[in-house]
Amino acid sequence: MVLKMLIKWVFFALALMLTAWLIPGISVSSIWAAMLACVIIAVINIFVKPVLQLLTLPINIVTIGLFTLVINALLFMFAGWIAPGLEVDGFLSALFGSVVFSLLSLIVSKL
Repeated sequence: MVLKMLIKWVFFALALMLTAWLIPGISVSSIWAAMLACVIIAVINIFVKPVLQLLTLPINIVTIGLFTLVINALLFMFAGWIAPGLEVDGFLSALFGSVVFSLLSLIVSKL
C-alpha cells in the first residue's frame, strides 16, 4: 500500500516535469522539487480548491464550468509561488500547464 503510494507520487512528479518540458514558462529544477511541488499541489487541491469553487459557484454556473480552468490556473500559479524549484511565469503558462498536468495526472491515477 505504502509502496504503491510512493510509486504514484514519483509518477506525479515525473508528470509535473513533463509538463514543465512541454509548456514554455514552467520550469522545475529537480525531481525533488517536483515531488515537493506535487505535495503542495495536493494540499492546495484538498483545502483551497473546494472553498474557491464554492465561492465562485455563480460564475461557474454562468460559464458552464469553464471558470474552473481559471481556478486551476490560479492554484497552479499559487503552487509555483509556494514551492521552491517550481517556476510558473504567467497566467497563460499556468493555464496550459494546469490542463496538461491534469491530463497527465488522470493517466497516472488510472495506472
